[in-house]
Amino acid sequence: MAPIQDHPLRYKLANELHARPFPSMQSSSAAAYVAFKQPEMAANRDRTLDLEHLHDLLDRHGAPHPQPGATHYYGQIGKHWLKWEQHTEFVTYTVFSDGVQDRPFDARAFDPFPVDWLEAAPGQRVTSILLRVEDRPEDAEVGERLEKWFVPESLAVSTVVDDAAIIAGDFRIDESGHMRFAIFVGADTGKRRIGRIVQRLCEIETYKSMSMMGFARVRAMGAQLGALDTRLTTLVEEMSQEGSRAEETLQALLAISAELETLSAQSSFRFGATWAYEAIVNERIEALREARFEGRQSFGEFMVRRYQPAMRTVRSAQERLDAMSARGVRAANLLRTRVDVERSAQNQALLESMDKRSDLQLRLQRTVEGLSVVAISYYAVSLASYLLYPLEAPTGLSKSMLTALITIPVVLAVWGLVRRLRKEADK
Repeated sequence: MAPIQDHPLRYKLANELHARPFPSMQSSSAAAYVAFKQPEMAANRDRTLDLEHLHDLLDRHGAPHPQPGATHYYGQIGKHWLKWEQHTEFVTYTVFSDGVQDRPFDARAFDPFPVDWLEAAPGQRVTSILLRVEDRPEDAEVGERLEKWFVPESLAVSTVVDDAAIIAGDFRIDESGHMRFAIFVGADTGKRRIGRIVQRLCEIETYKSMSMMGFARVRAMGAQLGALDTRLTTLVEEMSQEGSRAEETLQALLAISAELETLSAQSSFRFGATWAYEAIVNERIEALREARFEGRQSFGEFMVRRYQPAMRTVRSAQERLDAMSARGVRAANLLRTRVDVERSAQNQALLESMDKRSDLQLRLQRTVEGLSVVAISYYAVSLASYLLYPLEAPTGLSKSMLTALITIPVVLAVWGLVRRLRKEADK
């Protein structure tokens, strides 16, 4: 039996599902996480710069490099473990360390990332996180620690994954420039489950921050969008007024439509990315399977109250932009129809004027032809008279009589000749 022929991408696509496994973490550990994004055209950036930056970090710790063109890496650097991932618009670095510092959320967890290396990153920091994982104490003690570590007003706490752990965070940037998340894990919670919880918290924060880029974009374009809306409304109102010049209004309307199309083209990628990131945030929160802890707000409730209004603002701005573009197109079509009708009326008037002019020219031509017959006949009769004068004596007719006799035949002959020439010219 001949072997089955595999598609050339079969193994690559199958392995892609297993290329980025969740880390394994013990119950007493810490993680330092940072995400970088280039400020402009991040999706089309030179990705070799990301790899070079990773190689620099690995060289400082004497660790081996990943394969050329890699988009992810997981390996040991010194006494820590490093996880690196390259995404469409950003790259992420996570350092996992065993044990926790006596001081909660000590910024020294970022020591594996040298300061000069951070400053040389090919991009800007989108977010950075300090995560503290420790054994779960009594609920009362958990509440006391959270009151000390986080801002109560924005604190979100919940038990997750069937009461396997308690997660907490306030989504605020501390004095060291980092977000803080605490994870209290039960005695029966495995290392892989702890790693999945940590990974999901990092993803929630990262994709939340990335989706908020869309909110920033909407705020930046708000004034321009409002000005275009006012101009468009004014032009549409002018269209219904008598005496308005349709062609001038059409040119102004086309200019507004061009600005709207430019704005839409510049924002389409950001809007699309915002909805993708928002979906990931919601999926990651749902995967945590939250349950309320001591009546406090959960991560899902925090997002509904603080995050979803921003996303609704972005969606509203996108719908407004699309509606304005559609209004501009409809108004331009109506105005173009009005211009076409006005031009048709002008063409009709021009044709009527040309018909009148042609009629006048025809009458003038006939008048000229009549005068031509008279003039030619006059000269023809004169010439014929001179030819017949020698017959005066033999015939006994006077010169006047001879001229009178030849006048009518000559005029008829000239008239017939002119008419024949006109018919040949009309063919």
